[in-house]
Amino acid sequence: MMRTAFIGSNSLTLSAASLLLEDGHQVVIIERHRERIEELSERFDCGFIHGDGTSPDVLRDAEPENTHVLFCLLESDQTNILAGLIGRSLGFARVVPRVNDPQFQRICAELGLADSVMPNRAVALHLREILRGEQSLELSTVIRGDAAVLSFILGEDDAGPIDELGLADRARVVGLYRDEQFHLPRARQKLQAGDEVILITYRDEAERLRERWGGG
Repeated sequence: MMRTAFIGSNSLTLSAASLLLEDGHQVVIIERHRERIEELSERFDCGFIHGDGTSPDVLRDAEPENTHVLFCLLESDQTNILAGLIGRSLGFARVVPRVNDPQFQRICAELGLADSVMPNRAVALHLREILRGEQSLELSTVIRGDAAVLSFILGEDDAGPIDELGLADRARVVGLYRDEQFHLPRARQKLQAGDEVILITYRDEAERLRERWGGG
């Protein structure tokens, strides 16, 4: 069983919380409006904290040391990023901020907020694929078991050929974004500072790589 905390109580939060509760996980929802808490407490068998989810004191009440993931799923990208940074500084093992604007996803990567999500864009891309008559595959259906995908922003020290990144045999570069354009890596591809590099690796290796590059 895992313990998760959510900031806010919009439809995305409630949908995710419902699924986690069904799986037997412990859920805590941080909500600034007491009337909303009273309403939700009749529908959800979970914990509630009354307060502003960007307040360090309120986030401490969520017990960072005992919580596996802090989900920041408010409508404002800036608020989610701020809450994620505060949550990380307080010791939450993992923070997941929601962003809607692609430029903020890149900023999240640069700040080391490794697990930012863009649900609006994901749904939009899925709808476009439906209209094109294409079959969309959810990432979770093809990346499973011991596999993990992560990304990071390349610094000056790591610029150069891919095979000089020192990834050994436990990780592979599967793609990169340069100037917002996606590229498939070529043999001896030379990486540039500022490139967003996408890796696939083993889950037990992912944490070491996040520590090396500060997340992604």
